[in-house]
Amino acid sequence: MTGHHAGAGAPPPAPELFTWEFATDPYPAYAWLREHAPVHRTRLPSGVDAWLVTRYADARRALADPRLSKNPVHHAEQPHAKGKTGIPGERGAELMTHLLNIDPPDHTRLRRLVSQAFTPRRVAEFAPRVQELTDGLIDAFAAKGEADLIHDFAFPLPIYAICDLLGVPREDQDDFRDWAGMMIRHGGGPRGGVARSVKKMRGYLAELIHRKRDDPGDDLISGLIRASDHGEHLTENEAAAMAFILLFAGFETTVNLVGNGTYALLRNPDQRARLQRSLDAGESALLATGIEELLRHDGPVEMATWRYATEPVELGGQSVAVGDPVLVVLAAADRDPERFADPDRLDLSRGDNKHLGYGHGIHYCLGAPLARLEGQTALRTLLTRLPDLRLAADPSDLRWRGGLIMRGLRTLPVQFTAVRD
Repeated sequence: MTGHHAGAGAPPPAPELFTWEFATDPYPAYAWLREHAPVHRTRLPSGVDAWLVTRYADARRALADPRLSKNPVHHAEQPHAKGKTGIPGERGAELMTHLLNIDPPDHTRLRRLVSQAFTPRRVAEFAPRVQELTDGLIDAFAAKGEADLIHDFAFPLPIYAICDLLGVPREDQDDFRDWAGMMIRHGGGPRGGVARSVKKMRGYLAELIHRKRDDPGDDLISGLIRASDHGEHLTENEAAAMAFILLFAGFETTVNLVGNGTYALLRNPDQRARLQRSLDAGESALLATGIEELLRHDGPVEMATWRYATEPVELGGQSVAVGDPVLVVLAAADRDPERFADPDRLDLSRGDNKHLGYGHGIHYCLGAPLARLEGQTALRTLLTRLPDLRLAADPSDLRWRGGLIMRGLRTLPVQFTAVRD
């Protein structure tokens, strides 16, 4: 970004985007953009020029605007928008046929099929298993008095949970943990290890779908196979792509929700103490509003996935041309002072909190109920079982995973002395 000349009434220089300093704390840069360049064209690290939408009202409109397509065919430089697979060729194209990359009517059909298998009842029935996983992970490090909450807790919890929900047998779940770990550590580029991990996962899912056609169970993949719309069954490619995106979107977002959320509580001891008192009294209301506030304040998804203008669009006073990529910056919109009072302050009891952490419109996150369940279970159990949990590193020494879409800590070292059963 180019700076402005200093002078009377001139704004401060524009901040630099996509640096390590920016990844550590992007919020001052987003505040500058909201005020001085709310819809801003910038060059991304990949070399692609894209529009960043930073104000809440503009963001909400853009997320629901049918002229902004999710399908990469509308962008002339498609390879930059392939998503996280980094897989060239046919198999990569197969994996990209999922809810985040398609428009109606295919999106409508696939979402209806998936939602039949991904119901609130299924999530509610899953709550005891999420609690069992949470307690088991804490039990594994409780005796040590210290842990890296990302590696030991926030990362394995959603991997095992989504594997259970999908119907991946327990004996195969550590393979998924390894593959997912490779992807989350190294991002989505076409580097060898990432591409190999995705290829193994894709091959495994195809084989699992084949097995479950012959021997279905009470799990999400079996539900996807059974689900039909006017007699039209999901193709095997669509089912594999759907399982892949549910696994991928369903774990990294929760890793960051638990990691960022726990970190925010440790950095705001007054709010953490309020929540701890509430939980000790057996109350759940503050936990429910608190999860929403943590999603707003420092949510797991920094920018919504790519959109492309299919016709000229006016956004925040800017003219977006056909084919231009648009990135809605959820992290900026959710701290817009025009929408949220005192937006940089963490307030677990915040009432009017229609954040965009899970998107808006037809692409609103299908997995939001599961993520909320996992987030609430993880934070409630951490705070009640480890009441003197404390950060074991200087905040300035913590490193964040850089990337356009997700934002989360690489590590979160903690210490504790008291452990409750």
